[in-house]
Amino acid sequence: MLRSMYSGISGMKNFQTKLDVIGNNIANVNTYGFKKGRVTFKDTMNQMVSGASASQDNRGGKNPTQVGLGSTLATIDTIHTQSSLQTTGRSLDLAISGDGYFMVKQGDAQFYTRAGNFYLDDNGSLVNGDGYKVQAFTIDPNTGNVSNQFGDVAVNVNAVLPPVTTDIISISGNLASNSVSDGTPFTQQVQVIDNSGQAHRVDVKFTKTDEDLWEVSVNDTLLTTLDFENGTVTPQEFTGNITTDSSSINGVTFNFSELTQVAGSTSALVNPNGNTEGALESFNIGSSGEINGVYSNGLVRTLGVLALAKFSNSSGLTKAGGNLFQESINSGVANINVAGEGRGSIAAGTLEMSNVDLSEEFTEMISAQRGFQANTRIITTSDEILQELVNLKR
Repeated sequence: MLRSMYSGISGMKNFQTKLDVIGNNIANVNTYGFKKGRVTFKDTMNQMVSGASASQDNRGGKNPTQVGLGSTLATIDTIHTQSSLQTTGRSLDLAISGDGYFMVKQGDAQFYTRAGNFYLDDNGSLVNGDGYKVQAFTIDPNTGNVSNQFGDVAVNVNAVLPPVTTDIISISGNLASNSVSDGTPFTQQVQVIDNSGQAHRVDVKFTKTDEDLWEVSVNDTLLTTLDFENGTVTPQEFTGNITTDSSSINGVTFNFSELTQVAGSTSALVNPNGNTEGALESFNIGSSGEINGVYSNGLVRTLGVLALAKFSNSSGLTKAGGNLFQESINSGVANINVAGEGRGSIAAGTLEMSNVDLSEEFTEMISAQRGFQANTRIITTSDEILQELVNLKR
């Protein structure tokens, strides 16, 4: 009889905890990136009244006789299911469609979050609402490729891209072998940059002079003659000077190695390097997490690529408050890479909503309330029986 009272108490405590979790879920129904909790129960130890016995020749076996002593908490799970994305139109609002977590840092402490409402601080650093710095892979300045190092990412709105003088012009495509050698040139107009950072428009002309010979000139100044006699262009590279209307660019390398001569149409493409000075006008974030700076000279440069973390057991992450998670010994070590490498894509201008379903939570609340009431009945009924026992002697 007294055991039933303590069973009822254990049930009441469990349902109180379940109501706490449900209340927290409902309170965060509009919290971006929030992941709901779930409570599961298990029965506690059982008191053995009599053990099991095996069957014998003249008697069958007997099952054990046990009395349960109530219930206890089994788990409080964090449900990391993907929620729907809400369009905000703000360029610094980001959501992950798929697996992965944004990485933010405060000093040496590293955290993970699904809430992508980010901001720029006074230094141009990308931060979350609490000022934790968002982590991104850096760009190798020599190759322009994504490095394997990540750190704080800053967008300097006053950044200026310095001018770069044209020193390489790559020419690819095709010069039609069936063209007529009548002196009519195929002309491409391109922009080159001189040593002072000024842009100039020049005409690069290809004129067929014989069956396998083409003259290349810049602004009507003969540069070299290309020979396709053996099916391969010679020379493959040539270094010369370009004379513009007001200056001269010396030591420009022309690369002809990807130029062909086959029947069809002439489609030679002239691609010079170099750029004028440009100031950062705007920036945007792509689906792979690349932060692209758009400059006034028309160039787009990648400033960094957002780092996303993935865990073998995301349910093992520890909630740290502020929409943040931390690693635990059961979550596994963070596997960090860019979006798309086994991770979801990044949707700019959207935020991931809470995965709390109000209809489900209210249903669970009713179930917990009735369960709590039922356990109180156990206690009152046990009390009434105890009262009857006390009243046996009057």
